[in-house]
Amino acid sequence: MSATDAPLIEVCDVSTRFGEVWVHKHLDLTVQRGAAVALVGGSGSGKTTLLRHLIGLTRPHAGTVRLFGEPLFGGGPQRERDLRRRFGVLFQQGALFSAFNVFDNIAFPLRELGWVDEGLVRELVLLKLAMVELEARHARLMPAELSGGMIKRVALARALALEPELLLLDEPTAGLDPDRSASFVRLIRQLGADLGLTVVLVTHDLDTLFELSTRVAVVAEQRIIVDAPPREVVAFPHPFIHEYFLGER
Repeated sequence: MSATDAPLIEVCDVSTRFGEVWVHKHLDLTVQRGAAVALVGGSGSGKTTLLRHLIGLTRPHAGTVRLFGEPLFGGGPQRERDLRRRFGVLFQQGALFSAFNVFDNIAFPLRELGWVDEGLVRELVLLKLAMVELEARHARLMPAELSGGMIKRVALARALALEPELLLLDEPTAGLDPDRSASFVRLIRQLGADLGLTVVLVTHDLDTLFELSTRVAVVAEQRIIVDAPPREVVAFPHPFIHEYFLGER
């Protein structure tokens, strides 16, 4: 199997615990290139913990996490840093630096590289702003001056700054009204198609899930109980799935 044919994400036999509490036991997940996979589950099911493992913020108690065919952990700081430059992350509240304006927030990962001159940084920042449908004049604004929808777009522009192959989204539409939520989902879907991104998202919003995902992985009983296209997941015979997709909400 060539590198391009290998799964982009491989989570194998992962177990995670906090003290005496087990969050995952022998969890497996495979994400193919070009897929858009939604992680769903009840509160405390471990979906956000799994996302943190994929980002490299936490390590599982046991098992392996591979991105782009390589182990995420190990091999020294430089190898791990090089691997993490290949994905971008959109955190739930945007996680913008409050002391930086929009321009400097988007420029931050580019400047951290150390090999991009400032003229190119400016070009790239303006390009990313345009990609998320913001204007050059917005670059001067501070995070406190932005609406919730604009915060999401700036955070998305920063996540895309290094031309990632993989985009990880934590509750991308949380806090947005229905119109802004629908607009932001359309933007992510269009950028995913244009840039050939693989997308993994955690979401509670069913509209976002059905609009963005090609597959849904359900985290329950400390593992992935089903990983399939959305319509197949809805039909999967399990009490949590019935309540989640077909309950009162």
